[in-house]
Amino acid sequence: MADAATVDQSVNDVDVVVVGAGFAGMYMLHRLRELGLSAVVIEAGTDVGGTWYWNRYPGARCDVPSMEYSYSFSEELQQEWQWTELMSAQPEILEYARHVADRFDLRRDILFETKVIAADFDEDDNRWTVTTDTGQCHRARWCIMATGCLSVPNVPNLPGLERFEGELYHTGDWPKVEPNLTAKRVGIIGTGSSGVQAIPVLAQRAGHLTVFQRSPVYTIPANNKPLRPETAEAFKERYGEIRQRQRVSVTGILGPTALREPRPKPADGAPRAARPGLLDLTPEERQAVFDEHGHGAFQRFADVYRDPAANAIACELFRQQIRKLVHDPLVAEALEPRDYPLACKRQVIDTGYYETFNRDNVTLVDLRRQPLLEITAQGVRVDGEDIELDVLVLATGFDAMTGALERIDIRGRDGVLLRDRWVGGPRTYLGLQVEGFPNLFTITGPGSPSVLSNVIVAIEQHVEWIADCLGHLMEHGRATIEPTEGAVEQWVAHVNEVAEGTMYVAPDCNSWYLGSNIEGKARVFMPYVGGLGRYRQRCDEIAANGYEGFVLA
Repeated sequence: MADAATVDQSVNDVDVVVVGAGFAGMYMLHRLRELGLSAVVIEAGTDVGGTWYWNRYPGARCDVPSMEYSYSFSEELQQEWQWTELMSAQPEILEYARHVADRFDLRRDILFETKVIAADFDEDDNRWTVTTDTGQCHRARWCIMATGCLSVPNVPNLPGLERFEGELYHTGDWPKVEPNLTAKRVGIIGTGSSGVQAIPVLAQRAGHLTVFQRSPVYTIPANNKPLRPETAEAFKERYGEIRQRQRVSVTGILGPTALREPRPKPADGAPRAARPGLLDLTPEERQAVFDEHGHGAFQRFADVYRDPAANAIACELFRQQIRKLVHDPLVAEALEPRDYPLACKRQVIDTGYYETFNRDNVTLVDLRRQPLLEITAQGVRVDGEDIELDVLVLATGFDAMTGALERIDIRGRDGVLLRDRWVGGPRTYLGLQVEGFPNLFTITGPGSPSVLSNVIVAIEQHVEWIADCLGHLMEHGRATIEPTEGAVEQWVAHVNEVAEGTMYVAPDCNSWYLGSNIEGKARVFMPYVGGLGRYRQRCDEIAANGYEGFVLA
């Protein structure tokens, strides 16, 4: 354990407590040091990395190009680090996080293997008391939650799960020592992002793999490959321009356009011509595009994301591609999503996912046709069949965006509990602060672009905004900052307004963006869909207007 705080003292006084040592917590610590503030970072794991520390499951990989999924705050760091793949796997990303921690000497202010169990605001002296499972208390003027959006694994209430006598794993909490699956009967429940990545690799390692599919998924081919040195060098030469374009873009991801020259604006000042939509093409032209580009072709057309008619056409073309990839017609039919629109859920990147179901050692169990009845000591019982397993893997996702915050006993003014304030869904101002919880900040919190963007670009924007805010408070002698109730109301209304008309909130869409994967969780669309650039502009305007919508006491 690091010696960031004096372990034998009951209370450790610092300027700032940061919870979480992932990419958000590490950069926040770096910026706090630049402000001359004392800080302690509290981390449950044994090392830095956040989601890339915990998610070690086979096949875990980023779905953002490596050259873009990296810090931009240090030019030296950008130039010295060498990525090996177009989209890096978990081990390489974790190695990068560790390199950053070493390069900037971050570990000396991080308490590892320590969980935060409570955070209480004292109105008498405007300080937060943060309590950990080790019995330590840390008192600070500011408390910053860098707990991550996908950091609390969702373990569903499966009847009999506690009786299973085999090996049980969750993709979001994978063991450090890789399990030996050779010749073993492995079952996996869940075909979301983690499942789609893990299934092809598990099929190669296991004696036999049984996939228990609750809901078929729409995927996009990863098309991953080794990163060519000349491509990496071209990025490094133009990183300044590329980073600026990322910051003002919708998602913070430029992808194949990163090294292209930006299209010039028309000389007369008119808007650029819009890309053709799927509905602008003839049926023959649509078919030709999907035949050429495969089951990920739908992402080429913006109207698929907003127009139900275009979406329905894209869904059918997608299903046609599955029938081409999967040899058994019955298995192909079971893999075809039909009950919800394309793009309502997170777009999943796949590498050989559908082809995996052509293997002799892979069986698909469609839980819509054979409902899961219970977990037994020896395996899984579905309607009409007992399936014996040596290993059971839960790829059942996360209690997203609010889960980590609501598991901590966070109390603001008058002892109000955050999870009680959010019983009807999370309510924030900009995803940064909650009314009634002064000096508490949430990095990439609900109400911000976060999971709908390149998260590292979103993290850097939030960390820099918070750091500037703390500098402003110190310069002007302000003790606290918190949003007004009216500002929260207006922002929540705006988040809902920009989501209206998108597939994310379609009536037949149930996704973790809406909290639908957690029993009893309020159905509220949590991220901000208006775009990273638009969001950044609004945050900057609010700060420039004297932190409009906030009360600085």
